Order: sequence, then C-alpha cells, then structure tokens
Amino acid sequence: MKKIHPFLILMLFSFLMLPNVTVSGAELTLNNAPAKVFFSPNGGCVKGIVKEIEMGTREILVQAYSFSSTPIRNALINAQKRGAKVEIIFDKDEQNDQSYRTAKTFSKNGVTVYIDGNHTIAHNKVIVIDRETVITGSFNFTNAAETKNAENVLVVKSKALAGLYAENWYSHLKHSPKY
Repeated sequence: MKKIHPFLILMLFSFLMLPNVTVSGAELTLNNAPAKVFFSPNGGCVKGIVKEIEMGTREILVQAYSFSSTPIRNALINAQKRGAKVEIIFDKDEQNDQSYRTAKTFSKNGVTVYIDGNHTIAHNKVIVIDRETVITGSFNFTNAAETKNAENVLVVKSKALAGLYAENWYSHLKHSPKY
C-alpha cells in the first residue's frame, strides 16, 4: 500500500473545509449566492457593471473614489431616467476637474450627488442595486481601471449582503453634504 504524503491530506482537508464555492468561468456561487467576477485590463469589468445597472429598477446607491467611465455614467443616468432612484457619494479629494464635470453631469440629469469629506480618503468602490446586488472590488469607475490597471470586480446577488452595504452607504450619507 502506498503512503499518502501528509501535505496532500492537509490540502484535501483544507479544500473540503472551504465555504460553498463553485466556479464556472466568470460566474460562481458563494455560499449559495450567485456571483460574477471580472478582472482588468480589458476583462469586461465595465460591461459587467453596466449590465447590472441596467437591471436596476428601484434604487442604485454608489460610493466612488474616482469616476470617469462614460459607459457607467450613462448607465446610471439612464437608470435615473427610467425611474430608479440613483444617488452617489464621491470622495472629497478626488474631486478634480474631471470629477467635478462628472458630478455636474450627474446632477443635471437628476442623480443626487454627495461629497464625503469626513475621511482622509473615502476609498469605497461600491454599487448597491435594489438592495439585492452588490458590486465591489478594487475597480475605480474610471477608464484607466478598465484599460490599463490590474483591477477586480465582484458582483454578488445577496439581499443580506446588499442590506449591509446599503446600511453602510446611508451611514456615510449622514456626513456627506449634497454637491
């Protein structure tokens, strides 16, 4: 009888003890919650985010450190126009000329914009859709994040997780004045 190396036994045991995670391409299940993952550069992050925004019907809450992605901006404005309540909290220090133009464009199109100046950096990159879907990761909502940077986006369909993120969003809203 062949002896099994202790390291292999440890690896097998570790694998069996992982949470319920299955992977199939860019789609996976995390503890029974459907999820998708995207990587950049050029890994479909923007398309994945836009697709999720297009499914939003009631409320879309955004926290963004930096924002220059035209497709994501347009998807959020279109969501507002079709009746979803879209609100964004931006970081105060990232409000350079481009970001001010973006904030102004959102405001002109009915999207309510707030500025979080309560933290050294409001470095969140989060979108909560209809309190059912969370989009998060390292991905700033910028052109560079899609085309030049090594970034990640995780989309999770979970009311429980979305509720926690929405609660956090509203806690930041309390100290974020309107743009």
